[in-house]
Amino acid sequence: MSEEAGLWFHAPAKDPQQLNPVVLAYIGDAVFELLVRQYLVSQPNHKLHHLHRQATSWVSARAQCALLQRWQPLLTEEEADIVRRGRNAKSGAPPKNADIQQYRQATALECLVGYLYYQGRSDRLRELLAIAFEDGNGQDSE
Repeated sequence: MSEEAGLWFHAPAKDPQQLNPVVLAYIGDAVFELLVRQYLVSQPNHKLHHLHRQATSWVSARAQCALLQRWQPLLTEEEADIVRRGRNAKSGAPPKNADIQQYRQATALECLVGYLYYQGRSDRLRELLAIAFEDGNGQDSE
């Protein structure tokens, strides 16, 4: 695992490929939200209410589902396998504002983000997120 930029404080004992997909999604959820917040703070409007609203729209299950659909054709075979594992994982009940399909897709996206994070593949994360940030396709339009 890479020690790139001192960001990887505590790596799991197992290879990320062997981690439970729900565990990858757990860390991926936090990493995704952090990256979205960093992006939003880099933009001109820093009013806290605006930042919170924008971040919430990016991290909703509906927005993550749409973003994963956008990423799907760009994924490597390895990444697609991680997404499949995340989508099929038993991860609990969906939130009130998402249906089960959206929730599974969002879990799959978070699983991929967690996997790439633990692999130390920040360049790939940056590449995938740049697609979302360029066209705003990671935002929930509601």
